[in-house]
Amino acid sequence: MRQLAPDLMLDSAGTAGWHAGDTPYGPMQAAAKARGIDLSGLRARQFAAADFDAFDLIVAMDRQNQRDIEKLRPRGNTTPVRRMADADVPDPYYTRDFDGALDIIAAAARRLLDDISRTQDR
Repeated sequence: MRQLAPDLMLDSAGTAGWHAGDTPYGPMQAAAKARGIDLSGLRARQFAAADFDAFDLIVAMDRQNQRDIEKLRPRGNTTPVRRMADADVPDPYYTRDFDGALDIIAAAARRLLDDISRTQDR
């Protein structure tokens, strides 16, 4: 997404804090690097209720993450939360299909940017 829309303020966060401060998982970094995407500068952080005020849109990778995010929504906040793709993005840590996850994310990122562009044109 950062390569497709470098002018947007983007961030990434998990719904659990197990790996806060860590770099992305090595095999995912390798798969991304093979596509010209450098993830080495990223560090994990946990999603927080304050993110609802900090961002105009929150994107979840799967239904469970979306539910976990919604549990943190401050009362009265209307920031949209949507899934990245129509279907859940499988966690490549468990599936071991890092390239497949990147394919899904790349296609979904393009659709998401198209949706944002159409919304802004209205």
